[in-house]
Amino acid sequence: MDLRTVTSKGTKYKTRSRLGRGVGSGNGKTSGRGHKGRGARSGASRRPGYEGGQMPIYRRVPKRGFTNARFRTDYTTINVDKLNGFNDGDVVDLAAILAHGLASKSTDLLKVLGNGDIERKLTVRTQKCSKSAVEKIQAAGGEIVYLDARGRELGADGEAAAAAHVAEAPENNAEGGEDA
Repeated sequence: MDLRTVTSKGTKYKTRSRLGRGVGSGNGKTSGRGHKGRGARSGASRRPGYEGGQMPIYRRVPKRGFTNARFRTDYTTINVDKLNGFNDGDVVDLAAILAHGLASKSTDLLKVLGNGDIERKLTVRTQKCSKSAVEKIQAAGGEIVYLDARGRELGADGEAAAAAHVAEAPENNAEGGEDA
């Protein structure tokens, strides 16, 4: 620290260091790159995680067990108290929630959680809904329409309707490929 730095008001940007401008600058000749080697060459860069040939940390640490990360279903979540921003009788779905700016989209699937209270009579179109959220929405006079992953209606009870859709699917044994 010196008198110049104490009295200066500070600048928005630090002055750029000029490399290769003589021995007196402190960064002359090799410009801070050292002598020879890969780092001294133009265009030299190392990939993230490279440790100079040493066994990298991601290979030194053992990998054990199961992780559900690849198979997990993620939802865009919202609490019922946020739904008070809608008017009575409105149909609330993911598009309406995003249009009102009540949540940010993380996936195309919507899950309604039961934190808070709701005073509006709404029709909520969602893929999943917690038990407390169902109770609160129905107590306010609203209804819940369950959707499948593609956004198609399942029915009032959701899970049973989904099971019914699966049961109605035609079987593939009509071609006579089975042994008798």
